[in-house]
Amino acid sequence: MKPLSLDRIFKETKSALVVIDVQNEFCHPDGAFGKRGLDTSIVRKMMPAIHKLIDGAHKYDVPVIFVKNVEDKTTYSYQWEMRPDGDEDIANIGICQRGTWNVELYDLEVSDDDYVIEKHRFSAFVNTHLYSLLRNLKVETVVLVGCATNVCVETTARHACCLDYFVVVAEDGCGTWFKPAHDGAIENIKRFFGKVTDSDTIVKLWAEE
Repeated sequence: MKPLSLDRIFKETKSALVVIDVQNEFCHPDGAFGKRGLDTSIVRKMMPAIHKLIDGAHKYDVPVIFVKNVEDKTTYSYQWEMRPDGDEDIANIGICQRGTWNVELYDLEVSDDDYVIEKHRFSAFVNTHLYSLLRNLKVETVVLVGCATNVCVETTARHACCLDYFVVVAEDGCGTWFKPAHDGAIENIKRFFGKVTDSDTIVKLWAEE
């Protein structure tokens, strides 16, 4: 038995677009990762595809859910703060602090019909109401885009698969600071957790529903 094809998934289930961590902290040169010397221009290459998908979702009545990483003293644990963050000598302290410019969406606007969810760990499902929202919207397929491909996007894809959602990842709508990490995450998702395609194909399939 073969898995369902991409077109059948879109024809037979309701989908939602989940935009993960497209925030100044991760995408802007003045965010934490840019200040560490990482090339955020690589991440920003995902933005045209994300804009295309958001516009297509609005046009074809597909729910759009923005997920933002937000941290404050109520979300911390010592273990979470002290985990390596990109390097064994760099801890997570001070990233995505609530109320700062860093947590604001990068080059995106939320419409009145969109949803915004705050998360505090890599998976968009951990200690958030994303699962309840998707159930209330009767969504069975999540279309994932955002940052970073190999961290929060992949972790959310794994979690969504384990929660029995169909997972579709738009490769051109995802970004990270290291191309090998992006490629490895995409290959891993493709082999085990969901479908990988591009933004043009997804918008076309939404138009055909």
